[in-house]
Amino acid sequence: MTSPQIEIPPPSPDDVLYEKREGYALITLNRPVVLNAINWSILRRLKVALDQAEGDDEVKAVILTGAGRAFSAGGDIQSTPPPDSDPTPSGMDVNMQIWEMPKPVIAAVRGYAVGQGTQLAGMCDMTIAADDAVFGELQIRHGFGPPVLVTPFLVGMKQAKEMLLLGERINAAEALRLGLVNRVVPGERLMDEAIEVAKKLAALPEKTVRLNKVLVNRAYELAGFREALAYRDDPGVAALAAPGSRDADPHLRVLREQGWEAFRKSRDELYRGEEKK
Repeated sequence: MTSPQIEIPPPSPDDVLYEKREGYALITLNRPVVLNAINWSILRRLKVALDQAEGDDEVKAVILTGAGRAFSAGGDIQSTPPPDSDPTPSGMDVNMQIWEMPKPVIAAVRGYAVGQGTQLAGMCDMTIAADDAVFGELQIRHGFGPPVLVTPFLVGMKQAKEMLLLGERINAAEALRLGLVNRVVPGERLMDEAIEVAKKLAALPEKTVRLNKVLVNRAYELAGFREALAYRDDPGVAALAAPGSRDADPHLRVLREQGWEAFRKSRDELYRGEEKK
């Protein structure tokens, strides 16, 4: 007996929502049925929303969050290619847009922020997590490397190796201890806390807020941040990082043939009873 596939909603202009508020903008990943899994539609529309926030002089800070019960469950492994030839930014492009944006970006995370979701939240200038948030670099379960190598700069060498080599989930309290997040609050307080931080940033001297973001980023860039992100440019690393065929991951074959629940059971079999609660 096969498990039913999750019915994937078609791409929509509403896959990312933009709301301008007093002094800040709220950007919401809006594919809650698939836990805001990142596909070409989200990448295109998130870039547009970030452009809009950056170009509006009345917006002094940005909150990035996810609709429903998750921030983002990472890359959408069931995504189909776009139906047109319009340009689509890469995940790296969007992450670097957040890094380079002169205005501070706050991630407000509830539920899953795993894989590319962990990286997207990590590239934001501050991350506020609900107490039900779950993080993790899960790509190794499919034999993939991290699309955006930000984790070593967030948590340090030993913890980064544990996260990237084991692919375990990390709860909110552990994420705070590791330095993946700035604050953990009760779920019902998440947006209130993010808004409070955004309003405080908006009320501070704008030029100095921008300067201090640049200074912190500069310290990491002098330590090799950009070179680390471009690891695929190193021929030796690129050979290891080169993706195989889709059939190289047996779990994806299970997904196509037996459905989502069978896929999850197959993928996570090693981790039964071992997840960090």
